Amino acid sequence: MTEQTANRRVVTNMSLSLDGRYARRDPRDMSWVMPYAHTDVARDHLTGLWEPATTALLGRVNAEGFLGFWPTVIGMPGVDPRDEGFAKWLVDADKVVLSGTLGESAPGRAPWERTTVVDRPTTEVVAGLRATGGGDILVLSSASVIKALLAADEVDRLALTVFPVFLGDGPRLFDDGLPAAEWALVSQTAGEHGTLALVYDRIR
Repeated sequence: MTEQTANRRVVTNMSLSLDGRYARRDPRDMSWVMPYAHTDVARDHLTGLWEPATTALLGRVNAEGFLGFWPTVIGMPGVDPRDEGFAKWLVDADKVVLSGTLGESAPGRAPWERTTVVDRPTTEVVAGLRATGGGDILVLSSASVIKALLAADEVDRLALTVFPVFLGDGPRLFDDGLPAAEWALVSQTAGEHGTLALVYDRIR
């Protein structure tokens, strides 16, 4: 059972290429991720992140992608138990989607259960979530959300899955001008095809 605390951690998770990019120039092209996303190290890495979490925080684009796909995994023949576990967690968890357009017709409403759409600054939303009881707040691969939290020094745990490819172009996760910060390596795991899972905690 997840410990309920009033001082909740903000945990961010992102997949990166070896040259530090989280997407190709066309962000819809995820073909570079697929050979590595189904490895044991990637699945175990994600499991270790969602198990202590009770809230998923997403941007609109990732919400539409994650919540459109993952519920369909539940009960799928031959599904890996770790994938199904994550899918069930995502359905059952409280979800907060940051969007200025998704809830226009019905503010605060979303097409998914246990989901709230919020049109406020990321740091303000996170401050509100931190003040409530619950487990970790897990930011799932939403680059715009993660970048805003890094810029405000609001990330407590930084989880990265590094895939051994150079994309050559496309957006980078770490922008110039981030506040100086020290991080402690909590875990490192190398797996199939050179996949590397890293978890860092912010030293404050």
